[in-house]
Amino acid sequence: MRRHLSRYGARWLLALIFTLIAALQILHFLPTILIGRIDDFIYDMRMRVQQGELDPRIVIVDIDEKSIAEVGRWPWNRATVASLIEKLDDKYHVRTVGFDVIFSEPDTSSGYNTLESLANKELKDVPGFGERVRALKPRFDYDKRMAMALDGRPVVLGYFLSNEPTAITKGLLPPPVFTVEQLGGREIDVSVYRSYTGNLDVLQEAARGGGFMNPTPDLDGVIRRVPLIAQVGDGFYESLALATARAGLGASRVKPVFFTAEETHLSGDTLREYGALKAIKLNSKPHTTTIPLDRNLTALINYRGPGGPRGGQFRYVSAIDVLKERLPVDDLADRIILVGTTSAGLKDLRAAPVNIDYPGVEMHANIIASILDGDFKQEPDFGVALELVETALVGIVLGLLLPVLSPLMSILVSFATIAGVLGLNLYMYQSLNWVVSVAAVLLLIGSLFIFSLAWGYLFEFRKSRAMVNLFGEYVAPELVAEMAENPESYNMEGESRELTVLFCDVRGFTTISEGLTPNALREYINLYLTAMSEDIRGNRGTLDKYIGDAVMAFWGAPVSLPDHASRAVATALQMQASAKKLNQDFIARGWPPLKIGVGLNTGEMRVGDMGSKIRRAYTVMGDAVNLSSRLEGITKVYGVGIAVGEATRLAAPQFAYRELDRVRVKGKNEPVPIFEPLGLISELDDATRSALDKWHKALELVRAQQWDQAEQRLFELHEMYPDTTLYALYLERIAHYREVPPGADWDGVTTFETK
Repeated sequence: MRRHLSRYGARWLLALIFTLIAALQILHFLPTILIGRIDDFIYDMRMRVQQGELDPRIVIVDIDEKSIAEVGRWPWNRATVASLIEKLDDKYHVRTVGFDVIFSEPDTSSGYNTLESLANKELKDVPGFGERVRALKPRFDYDKRMAMALDGRPVVLGYFLSNEPTAITKGLLPPPVFTVEQLGGREIDVSVYRSYTGNLDVLQEAARGGGFMNPTPDLDGVIRRVPLIAQVGDGFYESLALATARAGLGASRVKPVFFTAEETHLSGDTLREYGALKAIKLNSKPHTTTIPLDRNLTALINYRGPGGPRGGQFRYVSAIDVLKERLPVDDLADRIILVGTTSAGLKDLRAAPVNIDYPGVEMHANIIASILDGDFKQEPDFGVALELVETALVGIVLGLLLPVLSPLMSILVSFATIAGVLGLNLYMYQSLNWVVSVAAVLLLIGSLFIFSLAWGYLFEFRKSRAMVNLFGEYVAPELVAEMAENPESYNMEGESRELTVLFCDVRGFTTISEGLTPNALREYINLYLTAMSEDIRGNRGTLDKYIGDAVMAFWGAPVSLPDHASRAVATALQMQASAKKLNQDFIARGWPPLKIGVGLNTGEMRVGDMGSKIRRAYTVMGDAVNLSSRLEGITKVYGVGIAVGEATRLAAPQFAYRELDRVRVKGKNEPVPIFEPLGLISELDDATRSALDKWHKALELVRAQQWDQAEQRLFELHEMYPDTTLYALYLERIAHYREVPPGADWDGVTTFETK
């Protein structure tokens, strides 16, 4: 008991160490890339299984292959873009338009520069040409044409922020949504950029607003979150998705929402330096819109499906169909429009959890949908505390349970714990919109489970070795391996079982030993015992002992075998075949021929570890064992190689048997029928079947004291098989019974007075 408690205490201590390591990983004192990768994988799998319905509020105007084929290669001239804007507003009456496109360079595609060059050089002497060209300039100024289309319309332009050392700032940024000064000295954690690529001044000034389009890929290159607010200089700017949603909601400003002292348990300068921003508010109507924020003022993208025109989450329409007015007005009326591209050639496909080629424009669409619904997946501030509590509970519970459970129960409990942890995590994700890391807890469960199995294996291995030491000398290695899988089920304690026992002995061993030198006799016996033992163990038998030239074995213990009798009979037949092969080798060496007799019997017997304090052995005892020994001894009387009792014949009915006699052996009053197995019934040839039928009829005639008829049949059999001792034996008995009749009450039993 003390040793058991000591082992339990050691395992409990190691479980606490594993739990502490997991806690340190959660607190980032022992950060590992593996934890993050597993969490990302689980996060991505949850995204992949969810499938959102079509959101009718947001439509993507796609600059697709069809549009490029009809309009021409991208970028299109600004006059075409202006026409697209006008169609969307004037014809289709959309709510707002967000461009996932940057217009940072002047449009020179109109050809005006060529005309101006001709007017100033080659054709400057042509009267009126220069004045006419200058008069046409407004019609050829496509940038101004687009600016006029933007003016007064609900259009938001996209731009790009950068921290690349070689990046050049150009274009114009929209006004910031708030400034450092407006924060009142509060510090916030936010992505800071040094440069930007904005739209042309004339375009940005005419537009309703603008938003940056920067993705924030994780270490594996997958985009799971985007910043909603970023800092450039002293200003804080909104993303394209936020700016487009704000325009669609009719909100004029963005207000930061800070954590309070009650929420953070901080105050004064510490609170001002807290860094996190709780949310932002839009003064939309009729109700304000609150958008929660994660670290660095980012938001997780709630991907609603695999994305793309066939994804089914957002409707895609071809830009050319808008330009050509091929769509019904109701298809776009009062919708939030995002203009972008899914064309592979324009390279706006990004790696997302749900698709490695996800349209960048649809990432903005998902964020806008979350803003409209107020439905954001969020990493709560108390997520770390929640992980720590979960880790502690799992570590304590499994640390207490696994050391005392069986391997099967350990597996069930561990998998049930994993299922419970994942189920709770999925509930928080789906119902509460909490994204809580779970990898550290899962690795803790896996570590405790593997450690418990490994620890158990070491002790099970010791038990297995003990099992080998106990039974390795008796049974085949494969049986020992089977027993070692469940050592508690086997022991050497005595018990009563129905088994089949075998005795095998060499005929005329005294004569054999007299005709061989000691070394030759040793080799003779070793070859014989090895062959017999291999046959026994090859048929899952338990080798009991060698008694000089005799072999004792049994079937059905320590491993239970329902077909123990059949295996024993098959082994006896195989031993006879092995003896014939050995005999050929022995005769070739000049040694005496080998003949063996085998006795088999099935019955209830005592099996277990028996003996004295000095020496013990795993063996069998009982009347059924004694009868088997007697049967082996009387095989030579009948001239057969094998004799079995009736219980064995009944327990192994697939074999054909020749009844030898009814005998009363020494030490038993009740007579028993004895039989010789000839082989499987299915394998007997016709001649053997015929001879067997004749013999059994002759035996019936003998027992009926019809000597003449019995003798006639036996003579026929003897002429066919002159070497069969059994037929000659019964012919002699008939001759004896004629001279000394057994009497009318004779029961046909032969009594043996010797062993």
